[in-house]
Amino acid sequence: MNMMVPNAAAGELHRQARVARRLGSPFVASVLEAGHRQLFLAPRTSALIAGWPRDPSASALAMRFNAALHALARRGEPAALRALYAREHDDYDGAIGAALAASDDFIAHWMQDTPQTNEVGRAAAIGAALMVVRRKFDLPFELLELGSSCGLNLNLARYGYDLGGVLAGDMESPVHVVPLWTGPAPFPAPIEVAAARGVDLNPLDAGDAATRERLLSYVWADQPGRARRLERALDLALCHPPRIDRQDAASWLVERLAEPQDSGRCRVVFHSMVLQYLSGEDRGTVLRAIHGAGARATAERPLAWIGFEWTPTRSEVHLTLTCWPSGETRRLATCHAYGNWIDWLG
Repeated sequence: MNMMVPNAAAGELHRQARVARRLGSPFVASVLEAGHRQLFLAPRTSALIAGWPRDPSASALAMRFNAALHALARRGEPAALRALYAREHDDYDGAIGAALAASDDFIAHWMQDTPQTNEVGRAAAIGAALMVVRRKFDLPFELLELGSSCGLNLNLARYGYDLGGVLAGDMESPVHVVPLWTGPAPFPAPIEVAAARGVDLNPLDAGDAATRERLLSYVWADQPGRARRLERALDLALCHPPRIDRQDAASWLVERLAEPQDSGRCRVVFHSMVLQYLSGEDRGTVLRAIHGAGARATAERPLAWIGFEWTPTRSEVHLTLTCWPSGETRRLATCHAYGNWIDWLG
């Protein structure tokens, strides 16, 4: 085994392996650890990681790498990698090394595109926050989502939820989201969406085979339940296509929040794992736009802001809620990054 791995290039893979194991994915952790050891076999990928111009953690660089390998395995190439993902052997170094050597160009090209997870599991946390907002204002929602990807979470009112024993949403839906719940159960409230609209620099089409394959490749390979749920959500999106605009999040939000708000609706801005991908300038624009709209909010036209994001140290994922006209901010929960569990504070 060749251990001559550039630390600068492989360090992020090793760091994320520890995170994956902590998040309950030993297979992905082992894939990334083997990638750390075998990266020398893929000089283009190694150079891409070593020279990455932005924060590799905030850019989810290791997750791009992991998804590229998963995509290759789903295609069945090379055979040793397919067999590893099928659990037919446990020679991680051999299979990952072969894939890196054979598919260096493919992996490097894949990693240059922004991650597209569109994790439906996060809809449970967003939905629980909406239940809090509904109890506060008792109004239907007008949703505005930043970084919508394929728009699957714009369809969150069409999913069924079990939130600590509290059933919510559409329980007849083919998509059920049942996170492991700790803390008090949320108070029941309807998730009633009157309008939903999102934005993405590159909106994805649920009906496009390559798009579906890319999204499924970002699902961790040892969590097949997530993949099945994603497939059902994609199928549902074909029947109920989300409205997604192709634009940058900052200018789009400024425009949407400047539009008149119907009386008797609560406007809700929400995002999940998006702020880390925005530039400092765009992030500032988003925050100023939200707070400016909050200053204009009234009891008849309230505004809520829901965030599902890493803390600045990337040690925890917090679900936060701010409501106007009061401007009160609360942390509602600490969550698994993909919504597998929710520790509800209420």
